[in-house]
Amino acid sequence: MKICLNLMHVLTLIVVLCLVASAQNDVPQARVVTLTLDRHEVAILHLRAGYVSSVRLPGEEVSSVVLGDIHAFKAEHSEAEPQLVFFKPIGTKPGHTNALITTSTGHQISLTLVSEGTSSRDSIVDYVLEFERPRSFVITAARPSVVIGDTRMVEPSIEKAPTKEALKQLDPSTETSISSFHWEGKELQVAVGRTLENGEDMTVEFSILNSSARTIELLPPQIQLAGASQDKHKKAIKAEPLAIKEYRLTARRLPPGARVEGAVVFERPAFKESRERLTLRIARADEVDKPVLAPIAFVASTGGSK
Repeated sequence: MKICLNLMHVLTLIVVLCLVASAQNDVPQARVVTLTLDRHEVAILHLRAGYVSSVRLPGEEVSSVVLGDIHAFKAEHSEAEPQLVFFKPIGTKPGHTNALITTSTGHQISLTLVSEGTSSRDSIVDYVLEFERPRSFVITAARPSVVIGDTRMVEPSIEKAPTKEALKQLDPSTETSISSFHWEGKELQVAVGRTLENGEDMTVEFSILNSSARTIELLPPQIQLAGASQDKHKKAIKAEPLAIKEYRLTARRLPPGARVEGAVVFERPAFKESRERLTLRIARADEVDKPVLAPIAFVASTGGSK
């Protein structure tokens, strides 16, 4: 009888050890990955069911996250952690899709999400994917409400005069020649001033006026290339946003009757169709679906100084 009990204890111990070993083998290879932020590259994020992976951006707040397959993957973003996005697979089957993260300054980060399911024991899981700025990038403020600092040249041969000129300290109390330009909008009014061009970069100066009876909060400016349909009975059929390199606003909150000055730097497209036009897009935080669109000349009025 004692021999049988001892044998049962030995068998039980063997089973427990096998289960522990199997559980240890089932733990994926955890990684912490650091990549340089590059809008021309697509980063791969390895996921696994039962695990959550985080993506951290370098000093920029996340404004939106879009998933290609919302039935197989899930993305979470909290205002308490404005620079973090969490991804995880929904099911246990292998799958893949893409994701697009847009920041408050207009940067876009493209990701490929890959999940090998739970069948692969040698799978890799990226616990943390952290992006860092390239050394040549302009260092901007952590929050867009803070005025962006001076630019830094990547190479001595690259001229940044228009950027520095447009992003100097702007004084909203100083009347400039922009008052003679056409104002777009009603309660929120926008007027485009000088446009400066240097190589592929274009700088646009603008003013924003709060003509409403209440205080409003502005969203970061956007530049888009809008195209109209050949059919006269249809409105614009596309509005492609252009990547913004940097911008400046003297204030984000406007009391009634207040006016702010701003400037935005972006890479102008090499060409456009005759039905397309460049526009400056300004919106309020409480009415993001009702932006004011101010047209921008495709060819700048002033060239960069050398």
